[in-house]
Amino acid sequence: MRPNRKRVVSLVPSLTEAVAVSAPGLLVGVTDWCTHPASELAGVARIGGTKNPDVRAIAALRPDLVIANEEENRAPDLAQLRAAGVEVLVTEVRGLPQALRELDRVLVGALGLTRPGWLADAEGAWARVEPDAERRAFVPIWRRPWMVLGRDTFAGDLLARLGVRNVYAGHAERYPRVAVAELAAAGCDLVVLPDEPYRFTAEDGPEAFPGLPAALVSGRHLTWYGPSLAQAPAVLSRALRGAG
Repeated sequence: MRPNRKRVVSLVPSLTEAVAVSAPGLLVGVTDWCTHPASELAGVARIGGTKNPDVRAIAALRPDLVIANEEENRAPDLAQLRAAGVEVLVTEVRGLPQALRELDRVLVGALGLTRPGWLADAEGAWARVEPDAERRAFVPIWRRPWMVLGRDTFAGDLLARLGVRNVYAGHAERYPRVAVAELAAAGCDLVVLPDEPYRFTAEDGPEAFPGLPAALVSGRHLTWYGPSLAQAPAVLSRALRGAG
């Protein structure tokens, strides 16, 4: 029997986009950080941030399902939702294969949708990737303090498939704090600077690593697992090749 879930709240921007594109009108609540697709989210209730959702507001929307992620959302908030009688589906995404499986689990398994064409397009796009010659890099995601991608991350997996070896991929932490002097002395070929969660720009980020080529990349294409995955190989490859 196919699920009959017609009212969905998403606490994850990536999954918000995936649901909105695949089944317009299904979402009744999303976070303040959910931005895509703007046309489908214009009339949808905002229920706070990913780390501080308004549990009462979510329960009042009477959702059939809340979609969450074990990294982006806090366990106590999800426990409160369950205590309020709300069904919560928690995803885990640490790499591309797992992201594709989880998208299938949410869209087809939990929501009973026909498998969307964009998901097949994403699989095909990444299957065709031919990585460039390997380059050593670090990937800041924040400054003040500086934080970088460490072990076991979705973004790190995407970059590895494009020929970028994260020198902190073996770190004990997933998002370690590293002093800027250590980063500058890491002996890398490249620094990769996404525009989210911290918005690195040509004027904010590269100046900290003089003489090191900097690739300014789309954070959505590097960190979101949804329809943007189909364009991500081409978008990220162009940014990496254009590093200067």
